[in-house]
Amino acid sequence: MPYQILSELPENVREHLPKHACEIYLKAFNSAWDQYDKPEERRGDASREETAHKVAWAAVKKDYQKDGETGNWKKKE
Repeated sequence: MPYQILSELPENVREHLPKHACEIYLKAFNSAWDQYDKPEERRGDASREETAHKVAWAAVKKDYQKDGETGNWKKKE
C-alpha cells in the first residue's frame, strides 16, 4: 500500500516529523514497498509493510533526530 501524498502517511509520522522528513519517509517507504515484495527478500517473518516502515524510519534517522523533551523530530546539525 504505497502512499501517494503526505496526508496518507500514518498519523504518528505526520504529527511528529517536519514536512521534509515526511517526504523522505514517503519516498523511502514506497521504494522499500517495491523492493521487498517477495517474502524471501525480507528478514525473518516481517511483512512487506513492516519492512517498508522500518526502511522509511531508517532513512529519516539519517538526517533527523528525535528531541527527547518534545518527542518531535528535528534536523541533525
